[in-house]
Amino acid sequence: MTASRAKGAASNDRTVWLELLHTGAQALGLALSDEQFQRLADYVALLSKWNAVYNLTAIRDPRQMVIQHILDSLSIVPHLAVREGRSILDVGSGGGLPGIVLAIVLPERNVTLNDIVQKKTAFQAQAKAELKLGNLSVVTGRVENLRPGVDVPEKFDAIVSRAFAELSDFVTLARHLLSERGSIWAMKGVRPDAEIERLPAGARVAGVTRLQVPFLEAERHLVEVVFESGTQG
Repeated sequence: MTASRAKGAASNDRTVWLELLHTGAQALGLALSDEQFQRLADYVALLSKWNAVYNLTAIRDPRQMVIQHILDSLSIVPHLAVREGRSILDVGSGGGLPGIVLAIVLPERNVTLNDIVQKKTAFQAQAKAELKLGNLSVVTGRVENLRPGVDVPEKFDAIVSRAFAELSDFVTLARHLLSERGSIWAMKGVRPDAEIERLPAGARVAGVTRLQVPFLEAERHLVEVVFESGTQG
């Protein structure tokens, strides 16, 4: 076997994924069960399989999916886990990130995935079934058109996005779905100071955290946005 073929074989080896997941979770201070690790690996396998047809992500290498998608999503868990509330909305979820990862590692939270692209929500629904995630829901449609009590059960305690849109657009489109004491969480690359300056009236940044994603050298930041009382929408 050539070196390039050996590298490719290793990249598709589930044991390699699990080793990365275990090391990454430990670095992030997350104590996950064997079942959760296996579900995360199952999710990588599903994402890789469906990606060949549905083009869910530009990343084709499963090992890089583990690093750039799964560990990246896991990096926000310590920040969400310490907050009160039971419901999370993932806007522009695409292939289910970070929402499916959150549903796996935070089983006590109810997670809803949202996207406007039918083929992506079809994959999300399939992942929900195959991974047996009873705390996961999927809704197709524009987030600004979703109505609490109609399209989704109620307002959410946390609304997250991963490279969904400009911060001000994300906040404007989703704020009507946020509970009174909830927060909007935007996952960004470099610190988005210019975007923060363009936040709409009533919104303010409660914190900007630089995330350390294991095995990833690129910058990652988590921005928390809250609202003055009565201004959610």
